[in-house]
Amino acid sequence: MTDSQRHNINISVNSSYLESQSNSEDSRYVFAYTVTIQNHGSVSAKLLARHWIITDANGKTQEVKGEGVVGEQPHLKPGEGFQYTSGTMLETPVGTMHGSYQMVADDGTEFDADIQVFTLSAPRTLH
Repeated sequence: MTDSQRHNINISVNSSYLESQSNSEDSRYVFAYTVTIQNHGSVSAKLLARHWIITDANGKTQEVKGEGVVGEQPHLKPGEGFQYTSGTMLETPVGTMHGSYQMVADDGTEFDADIQVFTLSAPRTLH
């Protein structure tokens, strides 16, 4: 069995614009994102840390690193999932996020679970 079969973490993200917390006159655009993490591998794994790269439409980049997600370090058995919602603020109505979760499997293997690029977009800004 290969490592990719043993350590297979699938991540999907849905984002939404929070108009009530945003103010275009102040260049404040607030977004929520809900992340679903699924362990499709054959070994249990624990999420240790996160690393996000957030880029706005002006090319301004923020890096966010820290332990766990929303104060937790979920331990996922094969077939289990974990979902959480968090948020970010941009100075532009459009941006992107991507990154990775640093994981450790019960067999001691440390690996990164990549989070593919997703778009943050206020309504009526992308066609």
